[in-house]
Amino acid sequence: MTDTLAPQEANGSAAPAVPAARRLFIKTYGCQMNVYDSERMADVLRPLGYAPTDTPEGADFVILNTCHIREKAAEKVYSELGKLRQMKEARAAAGQGAMTIAVAGCVAQAEGEEIMRRQPAVDLVVGPQAYHQLPELLTRTARARGERIGADFAPNEKFDAMPAVRGVDGPTAFLTVQEGCDKFCSFCVVPYTRGAEWSRPVVDVLAEARGLAEQGVREVTLLGQNVNAYDGTGADGAVWSLARLARALADIPGIARIRYTTSHPNDMSDDLIAAHGELEALMPYLHLPVQSGSDRILRLMNRKHGRQTYIDLIGRIRRARPDIAISGDFIVGFPGETDRDFEDTLGLVREVGYASAFSFLYSPRPGTPAATMGTPVPGDVALSRLHALQALLLDQQTAFNVAQAGRTLDVLFEKKGRHGTQAIGRSPYLQSVHVEDADHLIGQIVPVRIEHGQQNSLKGRLIGA
Repeated sequence: MTDTLAPQEANGSAAPAVPAARRLFIKTYGCQMNVYDSERMADVLRPLGYAPTDTPEGADFVILNTCHIREKAAEKVYSELGKLRQMKEARAAAGQGAMTIAVAGCVAQAEGEEIMRRQPAVDLVVGPQAYHQLPELLTRTARARGERIGADFAPNEKFDAMPAVRGVDGPTAFLTVQEGCDKFCSFCVVPYTRGAEWSRPVVDVLAEARGLAEQGVREVTLLGQNVNAYDGTGADGAVWSLARLARALADIPGIARIRYTTSHPNDMSDDLIAAHGELEALMPYLHLPVQSGSDRILRLMNRKHGRQTYIDLIGRIRRARPDIAISGDFIVGFPGETDRDFEDTLGLVREVGYASAFSFLYSPRPGTPAATMGTPVPGDVALSRLHALQALLLDQQTAFNVAQAGRTLDVLFEKKGRHGTQAIGRSPYLQSVHVEDADHLIGQIVPVRIEHGQQNSLKGRLIGA
């Protein structure tokens, strides 16, 4: 994988409830790709009578959709499995029927045999390219526990098997257009858990987007481990770039906003940069990870670009779209990182200026080149560096948000707020915007006068209010 997508954790699924005697609970770890996958798992299981529930208690089928990017993410899964085992045993003892437990996603792909050995309560293990086989697996699991499937990478089969109609909840939706990564960054497991880069055919992406628009979706976020490497085949046999795909999506009635994540600097093509300046629907927000500001560390990471290359690229993008907000990813404490290397990272952050960013301590992943590379950075040193970097990034994020005060921004209202008639939406820059007396506008894009910005959100009011 080029870089991590924005980390998330979500319970349940977006599929609409249907009358059913079976209850499904999905817990999602990791990035937006996994959120999308969880939604599609719910779609696959809906015809079998599974309706989503918000908690695992009482669920007939529990799926943990896992992430393998960092060590603690995998350990979270094992901790959760211990709790589920107790629920499963208590349910059986009370004569309340069986609970089926599945582990899906990247941990399932990487550690399938270990999961089955370490946690006997698990009934089946499904890799990220095989969740379309869940109905069949459930039937087989009813006869015998212990199925593991998904070691082969065949994303085209997965997407071909998906139901044509997706369950959606709200005016925004994720849309996977690309999977896998060929970059082989030395710290990353994704090429081994998701496979080589593969792009969905254009016709399939457009058809899914039209279906989303018909259900009221106004904003789509295009997903891929290396999404700007998209090279799907069009109906005419021509290879489409991500920029061309974005232009076609913008022509779909109802689709007003387009985002994409996550990207690699080396695949930031001229036509994609131009699209940011020309395509109104393409939001002025770009997540473009760099991971380090040190050329030496970038070489050890096998990033295939240098510090100045990245800085120059940001300059080109800003010339095409001057108001664009830049987001990034950073890894602190990579093996062999010195104080000078870390200072180079801080210097890059100061030069680029980020509206938001994700930063992590380096976590060695078994099987990756970095796991046996160089001298580990002492834990206290790495943590001190991480705190310094995060303080700088937070200052930049807060300054960016505060600078929005006095501006009028178009806000897509997504959901009700916590207080009265308050509603919460997203600005073009992906900021959360809180507005009073706006709950009747959910699903609409409305101009909002920003009154003030703070660390994590904006406060605004409707024009004329």
